[in-house]
Amino acid sequence: MGKLIIVDHPLIQSKIRRLRDKETSNKEFRELVSELSSLIVYEATRDLPLRDIEVETPHEKTVGKVLDFRVAFVPILRTGINMADGALGLIPTAKAGHIGIYRDPDTLMPVEYYCKLPKVSENLHVFILDPCIATGGTDTQAINFLKERDITNITLITLIAAPEAVKKIQSEHTDVDIYTAALDRFVNEEGYVIPGLGDVGYRLFGTK
Repeated sequence: MGKLIIVDHPLIQSKIRRLRDKETSNKEFRELVSELSSLIVYEATRDLPLRDIEVETPHEKTVGKVLDFRVAFVPILRTGINMADGALGLIPTAKAGHIGIYRDPDTLMPVEYYCKLPKVSENLHVFILDPCIATGGTDTQAINFLKERDITNITLITLIAAPEAVKKIQSEHTDVDIYTAALDRFVNEEGYVIPGLGDVGYRLFGTK
């Protein structure tokens, strides 16, 4: 089964507290999402393979390390966009794709409207970026899109996760690890994670 990794670094937990605060402005909320994303991606990429490469310092030649894996970040539109900013700031050479899915407000089921992904290669590792996972339907569908296109090395990066989402993703995609800063209590009848972050789209962009 895929692992659930809760990244409890003090810097991350301090920023999550500010992210939850209803008084946090849209500007600060966007900045925190970007900062938190880079910190969690840092943890999630800890075990990526490296290879040796020769490098010449001002004094002599020596051996350095480079990533031996292609990395791609795929934010789920639209709330994942700010996460991509932070992730790409950490690994500027990474590729980027986008998946457009919205949750029907009546059924809470995912509806796809856009999918653009990097070219597939055998050593491609894709990190899905979604700031808050509630029911897990959107993220499960996003993983399906990737696997349908022969992408198999997949990790999900989120800031806040609900138990319902974790259970659904782990039951349907046993090979996908989930990295998050917090595992919250439950999803309410309106589909919001509790205690959660509120309406993430509104807090990022000022619009519902």
